[in-house]
Amino acid sequence: MADKRIIAVTGATGAQGGGLARAILADPAGGFAVRALTRDPGAEKAKELARLGAEVVAADLDDPASVRAAFEGAHGAFCVTFYWAHMSPEKELAQARVMAEAAKAAALEHVVWSTLEDTRRLVPLSDDRMPTLMGRYKVPHFDAKGEADRFFTEAGLPVTFLLASYYWDNLIHFGMGPKRGTDGVLAFTMPMADRKLAGIAAEDIGRCVYGIFKQGEANVGRTIGVAGEHLTGREMAAALAHALGEEVRYDAIPPEVFRGFGFPGADDLGNMFQYYAEFEDEVCGARDIESSRHLNPALQTFAQWLAANKDRIPT
Repeated sequence: MADKRIIAVTGATGAQGGGLARAILADPAGGFAVRALTRDPGAEKAKELARLGAEVVAADLDDPASVRAAFEGAHGAFCVTFYWAHMSPEKELAQARVMAEAAKAAALEHVVWSTLEDTRRLVPLSDDRMPTLMGRYKVPHFDAKGEADRFFTEAGLPVTFLLASYYWDNLIHFGMGPKRGTDGVLAFTMPMADRKLAGIAAEDIGRCVYGIFKQGEANVGRTIGVAGEHLTGREMAAALAHALGEEVRYDAIPPEVFRGFGFPGADDLGNMFQYYAEFEDEVCGARDIESSRHLNPALQTFAQWLAANKDRIPT
């Protein structure tokens, strides 16, 4: 550890942070070491990282002193929030500020902040094409992250802004996989019409972040979007059918129907998909596949991800 540059990884037991931690640990000659931040070092995922060689430390993004202590002595930090744990944009803003201030106090040499577009720049609150949520957001889990970018820039940090894509893992963990209809046929439902969705395997996000850190200061000040493929819903349904060995229909519902499904966050996600569809060129254009593969030569296609994960998708 002493001769390696330490990367403090927030969300180290989550999708993005966990992918980064494992990417670093899988490359012992890469010159980096992992300091995994977690609220519960005794959790099984945290203990697994420790077994792989990570330094695991207790830190909570709601406790500024713990984050500041965890960042001390590190070369860099990967900063990420998890909106769906609390569904509060205000909490995301507060946590981002905590990380930016801790990074400044620790004089880190490179910070990667996992952000997303502030959709209000293209769809202002006065635009009624999609409903305004919580009084001041269009896509809350996007907008708060985009709004928080200023904490990192105003602190004068050497920061790279990461734009992730739709996780294909949502088909497993977030209930977005194909559902069997009353006729017995699987239907893949998404309000994207015929537009392309930028998607990626969650673990590949972490591997791309590792590539960003390895390239170092060349990426400071840049916004880098990552994706494994840009696919239409029909193309995703066809890939699912091939992997699962049965018919999968694509059900391209309108976003207002998706918003009306009523589960927690349905309105947020409905607006997200509408944003993806209406601004396909901007969203996909910001997430270049070849650039992502340059950062992560092992970047998976959707078909490759399905081949490894098809049995984990509930149907």
